[in-house]
This record gives sequence, structure tokens and C-alpha cells, in this order.
Amino acid sequence: MATVAEQLRTAREARNLPVEQAAESLKIRTDHLRALEEGNYDVFSAPVYIRGFVRTYATLLKLDVPGVMATLAQELGQTSNFAEPPPLTDQSRNTLDVFMLQLSQFSWRKASLGIGVLVLVGLLVWGTLAWRNHLNNDPLRNLKPGVYQSTQSVSGDVLPLPAPRR
Repeated sequence: MATVAEQLRTAREARNLPVEQAAESLKIRTDHLRALEEGNYDVFSAPVYIRGFVRTYATLLKLDVPGVMATLAQELGQTSNFAEPPPLTDQSRNTLDVFMLQLSQFSWRKASLGIGVLVLVGLLVWGTLAWRNHLNNDPLRNLKPGVYQSTQSVSGDVLPLPAPRR
């Protein structure tokens, strides 16, 4: 099986694409593309740059990107400089770690939109219920006929009625 460097170089040469033109269209330095085509990964400071450049370059050359990336992962795994670092601890993730990871990936913009819609629906439901209660809460609806009773105690003194006018 051909290495990633060979695949990139042969695909570029098959398209008659100069390295300079490829570098210009990808906005990647020419010496980086040459290093990728030579398999000289020591030019790069981290494997993330190698993966990103190879993915971009393979896409430009219309190669099978997942296949090229799988081959690259095997090649980088065999090197000591760019193999994946071991985990920082031997402990497995606990519930808090999983929760914090999910919280960091949470889309607050979408959540605030959803919460706003829920608040609006809640206000509409509350307003509808309050209006229905207002219409049903007629203070005179249950009024029964009554008799007037004075709250003052009546003593023996009664005021005279005014004389009728003529």
C-alpha cells in the first residue's frame, strides 16, 4: 500500500498541478506541502497540523479522504514524535466529567431561544386562564335576595320627619 506522501505526490502529478499553485489555492506554505509529499513530518510542531493539511490537500486532489486519513493515522502511530500521547491519568471518567463535557458542548444560543419560547407559551396559558377566571368571577352572580338590617342599635329617640312641602 502506498504511503500518504506517495498518494499525495502521484495525485498532484496526475493532475499536472504545480506545488506552488496547490499551496496558493490551499493557503498553505509551499515548504509544508513539499514536506507532506516527502513524508517529512518533523517540520510540523503537532500532529493536528499534519492531519489538517493532509485532509485539506487530499480534498483538493479529490482523493479518498477517509482512506488517506486512516493511512495517515497508521503512519503517525508508528512514529515516536507524533503518536497519540497516553492519557494523563489511569482513572476512568466519573459522572462529573461526563456532565461537564456535555455542558461544554451545550448550545446556549439554541437553549435561550427554546427557553424564550417556553416562557412565551407559559405567559399565554397563564393569561388565558386569568381571563377565564376573571369572566367567571362575577361578584353579583351568587347574590341572593336579602333584607336590610341596620347595624346601629335603635334607642328610644327617633328624629322627627321633616314637614312636607306645599
